[in-house]
Amino acid sequence: MADKDTKPARRTRRRKRRRKSAPSGLAPSVAISLRRRYGVRSWLLAVGVLLACAPLGWLFVLYPLERGPGEGRAAEVVVPHNPSPGDIAATLAAAGVVARPRLFAFWIRWTGGAHRVVEGHHLVTDDASPRELLARLERRGGSATARVTFPEGWTRFEMARRLEEKHVVTLRSFLDATGDPPLLREIGIDGDSAEGFLFPATYELPLDSDGRDIVRRMKREFDRRWDLLSRAHSASLTDVMSSAGLGVRGLVTLASMVEKEAAVDDERPIVASVFLNRLRDPSFRPKHLECDPTASYGCLVSPERAPTCADFTGKATAAIEHDPDNPYSTYTHEGLPPGPIANPGSKSLEAAMAPAYTDFFYFVARGEARHTFSRTYQSHLAAIHDGGTRAAVGMH
Repeated sequence: MADKDTKPARRTRRRKRRRKSAPSGLAPSVAISLRRRYGVRSWLLAVGVLLACAPLGWLFVLYPLERGPGEGRAAEVVVPHNPSPGDIAATLAAAGVVARPRLFAFWIRWTGGAHRVVEGHHLVTDDASPRELLARLERRGGSATARVTFPEGWTRFEMARRLEEKHVVTLRSFLDATGDPPLLREIGIDGDSAEGFLFPATYELPLDSDGRDIVRRMKREFDRRWDLLSRAHSASLTDVMSSAGLGVRGLVTLASMVEKEAAVDDERPIVASVFLNRLRDPSFRPKHLECDPTASYGCLVSPERAPTCADFTGKATAAIEHDPDNPYSTYTHEGLPPGPIANPGSKSLEAAMAPAYTDFFYFVARGEARHTFSRTYQSHLAAIHDGGTRAAVGMH
């Protein structure tokens, strides 16, 4: 009896399952046909969606990573105020940085627009991808950087050339920043340029930077080094500044002259003492410091003021050194030049803060990057004679 009761129950469950598997009122064959038709439609819909999304995927995933049309040539572009995506694309295309400006403009528009792009001068390269270009134009933090090293004694003009070579900032933008009055006031420089206060060191700098940001960075490094050195030599620094009547700018000017004249570290404090002896000794008249590199710098910053600078090729001639129209000539003008003539390193700053105690008033090159120092002019002339053709007179 138990078996007979169980079998009908199983058959009933099977019939129920069969009824559930087919839509009500449809024959099994019709239901199978519908499932196949709906399956094909779903598959076609999925394929259609994928085909429709493929261009968008390429635009937002692959295109931003595409390498630019060139081989790394640097190009300066100027972004106008409140530019549209089309303006940016046209500017980059004119510089040969973007090959398909309409596509670039479309991509910018669909990725957020151009409202974060910084107006002004930019330094870009023609091998940069769209993503890299936009990051540089927006000057985003964390973008690509370059390691830049500045040797001691370089001028801002030499620094500007290296910065442009490294694609950090344009030469013009950096030089404009070094002479920007509002910026100089902001960073505490009392003068017409940042020369002398751009500390020579190795920096990791973002590509396509604002020239003002680079000047700020280098001045911060100068302030840090100055603070360390002035604390270590506070007594002698106070004595030098009071006895020679120098402020910070004057002392940096002195350090820049030491940097350009001395090649070995042990001579830097002695060279500084020679200049200071001439400045401080009341019997030394006129107070011509007779430093050749100062006249050369005058031809760099204001060649139009001195007729002799027309023949300047990088090294001062006797005519350039003695030209009274050259404001940086320490052969014709007494005292320090109008400002620093280079950017001194720590050793030269330290030499100016803590010079050697000597009674030397003269020195002359004697070869092997060293000098002969003299107390009197007669002994100085003898040193020049002894030096023969090797001697390059630094002071006389």
